Amino acid sequence: MPLARPARAAVLLAACSLIVTGCAGSESPDKAKASATLDNCGRKVRVDKAPRHAVSLNQGTTEILLSLGLADRIAGTATWTDPVMKGLEKANAKVPRIAENNPSFERVLDSEPDFVAASFVSTLGKGGVATREQFEKLGVPTYVSPSDCAGKDNSGGGDGKRDKPLGIDAVYGEVRDLATVFGVKDRGDKLVASLQQRMKKATQGVDASDVSLMYWFANSESPYLAGCCGAPGIMTRALGAKNVFDDTHEEWPQINWETVADRNPDVLVIGDLTRNSETAESAKRKIAFLESNPATKNMDAVKNKRYVLLSGQAMNPTIRTVEGVEKVAAGLREFGLVK
Repeated sequence: MPLARPARAAVLLAACSLIVTGCAGSESPDKAKASATLDNCGRKVRVDKAPRHAVSLNQGTTEILLSLGLADRIAGTATWTDPVMKGLEKANAKVPRIAENNPSFERVLDSEPDFVAASFVSTLGKGGVATREQFEKLGVPTYVSPSDCAGKDNSGGGDGKRDKPLGIDAVYGEVRDLATVFGVKDRGDKLVASLQQRMKKATQGVDASDVSLMYWFANSESPYLAGCCGAPGIMTRALGAKNVFDDTHEEWPQINWETVADRNPDVLVIGDLTRNSETAESAKRKIAFLESNPATKNMDAVKNKRYVLLSGQAMNPTIRTVEGVEKVAAGLREFGLVK
């Protein structure tokens, strides 16, 4: 992706310098917190002052920032699959949406960011918005969700592979990291405590050891189904269930429907997305496909309409993965598969 025009880059560098060295007198104590240095996805990230013009390039990171009460410090957001999380509508309305999908590098620079965050390595890598190095050369620190790095190989094609299961602690760690960067550590601790309490409540007394699940994110011709070890793995393990494709370490392998039918999961966990980049994005279209396709219409879960609908964000490693645990647990109770 091309670099910014020389004049634009010079203006940005000047703005970044001003943000780092000035304006402390006009900030509240919360905003004027001192520097932070983080170990993030194999690199050191130093933020000399709590950001005031952050850009969040994925919905997952944006919803964390909004949940931390930082809407007034987000200069732009991009790449959304779903409506914003309930309770954050008013805060989100204050934040400029610079693109529904990946924006251009220059479009991000137009927001004059002093910090850029993303949920995925691919967003801040080759073929994404720009590389981390491109931003850092302009004095803009960057951050990638640790859940997309820990135990994961993103060097190949597709959505990467994990050599070990992801834990929910990686999501909590991201919350704490971002709270530290923005000088609102107490808010981060409170948000993590709330998420932990919800997880405990959702899983209390649930034993789904006899239940098999399949997670379908998108695409009807060559569906993206969850492998063992990403966010769906967090849900599956939390409930003691089994993912019928836990024998693959790919994050979202594309698997044919005949194989799905052979494995015949008890429950289908279906992504209900509002974007339009793949076929069968919405749950309505997915269900219509399942109930008409010769390979899938006779599956037990389809005949018995055992569907659990989740937002796309709940199926990624985000704070909404907790929402996913809650909804899958509720579905299993409704279907009479657990007490």
